[in-house]
Amino acid sequence: MHTPNRAGRITIAGALVASGLMLGCGKKEQAKATPDVAVMEVQSERTALTSELPGRVSAFLVAEVHPQVNGIIQKRLFTEGGDVKAGDLLYQIDPAPYQAAYDTASAAMARAEANLPAVRKRAERFKELLGVNAVGQQDHDDAAAALKQAEADVQAAKASAESARINLAYTRITAPISGRIGRSSVTPGALAAAYQGQAFTTIQQLDSVYVDSPQSSAILMEIQRNLASRRLKGGTPEQAKVKLLLEDGTPYAQPGLLKFSDVTVDPTTGSQILRMVFPNPGHILLPGMYVRAVVEEGVADQAILVPQKGVTRDPKGNAIAMVVDGAGKVEQRMLTVDRAIGDRWLIREGLRAGDRLILEGLQKIRPGAAVNVVPFKVNPTPSVSK
Repeated sequence: MHTPNRAGRITIAGALVASGLMLGCGKKEQAKATPDVAVMEVQSERTALTSELPGRVSAFLVAEVHPQVNGIIQKRLFTEGGDVKAGDLLYQIDPAPYQAAYDTASAAMARAEANLPAVRKRAERFKELLGVNAVGQQDHDDAAAALKQAEADVQAAKASAESARINLAYTRITAPISGRIGRSSVTPGALAAAYQGQAFTTIQQLDSVYVDSPQSSAILMEIQRNLASRRLKGGTPEQAKVKLLLEDGTPYAQPGLLKFSDVTVDPTTGSQILRMVFPNPGHILLPGMYVRAVVEEGVADQAILVPQKGVTRDPKGNAIAMVVDGAGKVEQRMLTVDRAIGDRWLIREGLRAGDRLILEGLQKIRPGAAVNVVPFKVNPTPSVSK
């Protein structure tokens, strides 16, 4: 009779112990249910706004050199790849046939001019004689017509001589502009054809150069809005300064200016050409070189910049951030992101100064959940020797 009662007491005691253990585990699990999150306090700051635009260098002036008369090339008088000045002699075409044509035309002009005084004097004499009825009207008219013919012959001879002189001058092919001259496509002894399609050479003026950057019309409109906005302090688009990064990332020493953008949008690509001009005294920038232009749009006095790790995307691609509200609970914010500046996002809407942005522990939280806030620790970036 005593044994069953003892067994019952043991069973009840065991159940109480088990329930106590379960309650203890429940309390531990409840304590662990409030996760730790690392936050940073959002602050506003003064930030320069820039846009980095890829582009290509093109010459400020380009002139193709073509022959304007036929003939054999006698000389080439420049060094390929060197600098030339406007008016420098580049090629000499055999002038002999053109010199002969000019001499012939000059002689014809001299003959016409020599004949003119006698014809004029005869016409004047016949005019006087007609007044006293010493000659007939027909003779007077013939003399007057002969004078006009002689004067026309002189004008025609002068025009022929001038044409011959121009053709003779065209045998000396000179530089139309100052700049750097390229490779020659012909050599002495080659036959030149007037206005041939292939240029003898090309001269490019490089003291100043253009940088052309094709951009979508939406990006250009955004840049123009930022430049014109009163919240930015950058001046008008015509006064906007532009910096340049070379292909290897080296900053170019000379700042440039925005010039213009195309007045039409390419219907196939939806892009416009943004043109900038840069001084190039050392001829460092060469046509065809790939560069990146940094357009200074202005300065935002109250910019909100946050680390990129604090911004995520929802399934629809919208930018979101998690913040801790005054009650210590998670709040989801929808963001409007302007651009990346270094390793941070510039936030246009959704965050304000004083917000506590969650940077670590995002995978353990959901909106409305209570969290334990700990300060975010910035890991020092190791220095890299160059």
